[in-house]
Amino acid sequence: MDWDALLLSLRLAGLTVLLLLPVAVLGGHALARQRFRGRTVVEALVLLPLVLPPTVLGFYLLVAFGRDGLLGAPFEALLGRRLAFSFEGLLLASLLVNLPFAIQPAQRGFEAIPPELLDAARTCGLSAARRLAKIELPLAWPGILTAMVMTFAHTLGEFGVLLMVGGAIPGETKTVAIAIYDRVQAFDDRSAAAMSALLLLLSLGAITLTLALPGRAGRRLTG
Repeated sequence: MDWDALLLSLRLAGLTVLLLLPVAVLGGHALARQRFRGRTVVEALVLLPLVLPPTVLGFYLLVAFGRDGLLGAPFEALLGRRLAFSFEGLLLASLLVNLPFAIQPAQRGFEAIPPELLDAARTCGLSAARRLAKIELPLAWPGILTAMVMTFAHTLGEFGVLLMVGGAIPGETKTVAIAIYDRVQAFDDRSAAAMSALLLLLSLGAITLTLALPGRAGRRLTG
């Protein structure tokens, strides 16, 4: 087991979940409740990382994160270090590639709330902020939790985009998925098998949890 790579992956996944939580709540709520021009385009952009080849997305991010790139140049000017092939670049890439895993389940959670409950809350004079805090968030929590679990699991297993943007610098950008690839390249099947088994168990646990949540959500909404 490459413990440094595993710890870095856990750190990356934890920060990704933490930073995407408010994005999932606000973005999912806006897409579930608001009807605006260009909404379909926004949803398509959110879902784009699901269908875009990782090497293509990784290439564009690498260009943007480069020293002359749209994000890389101001980052290096402000902090004096490069964005590409750094943990900060890895984190930013992780945030972007995980947008569909964070926003879409949260959006579905908000959409599952019966409209009559919100109509009743409006009749009672609850403001939009109080409706969100007292009614929508408690009822949409299974979707939000699903979003966070899926984001965490996907971050641990992400390979293509992170390799393009961060390379495989030990202790800096070498995640457990990249470590598995390196171990296979070195014909160290035993280490690769151990790390692969860990990711398999984590992924299976995440899928099991997300499959269990919709039923619980449905019982809560109709109970």
